[in-house]
Amino acid sequence: MAPIQDDNDMPQLSAGALDALKDFYGERDARQKQFEELRGQAEDEFEGKLSMEAFTEDWNASQFWYSDETATVLARQLLDGATNDTRIAVVSAPSAFIQLKNLLASEEYQCQPQIKLLEYDERFAVFKEFVRYDFEKAIQLPVELRGTFDAIICDPPFLSQDCQTKAALTVRWLAKAWNPEALRLIVCTGERMETLVTDKLYGKVGTTTTNYEIKHAKGLSNEFRCYANFECDAWKWTES
Repeated sequence: MAPIQDDNDMPQLSAGALDALKDFYGERDARQKQFEELRGQAEDEFEGKLSMEAFTEDWNASQFWYSDETATVLARQLLDGATNDTRIAVVSAPSAFIQLKNLLASEEYQCQPQIKLLEYDERFAVFKEFVRYDFEKAIQLPVELRGTFDAIICDPPFLSQDCQTKAALTVRWLAKAWNPEALRLIVCTGERMETLVTDKLYGKVGTTTTNYEIKHAKGLSNEFRCYANFECDAWKWTES
């Protein structure tokens, strides 16, 4: 039988490592508390300004939230020209959805368009606008959503042709019409997806690369681009 080790022989964490561990658990507990408070506000229609801080990013699930500035700019373009009858779909871009909620709760906009968030992460089910979405099941969605949206933003979670194509199928299925006069479309994804996005998937609806710089709250190593089928104060189309 092996001798019982004395506690003094057990590996010990340094003071720095212990402090880092305490910080990690403290931050985790704080975010969990934020999320529980957010969930508790559901019945009160989320009074006050919403924040993505309660929703920690899962990089394994390819979750990279926009900065508040970027999310607000994108949300404003979706609301430009909107009325109470406008329907807006947010596909895999929850940080833009949060800013849409904040803008509509402010006194800046008088309209109240109908919004849906199509998202895989069920933490966002705390919002009544949430629709469970898996790009692998591109059009397995509530039938009443088909062909009903005037404005759509889509940020496919993965930089692969398969994911991009299936997400585009979802967008086409959701769109009320497939022409630039009737649909306001924003697609945010990697630079290396440019030809696929602008030529093959969304070319018929007039989607082109813009000069707007997408920024993420915690940075992102991949070159990211904003593609859209319209120009606005926030961006212009780049020259071919």
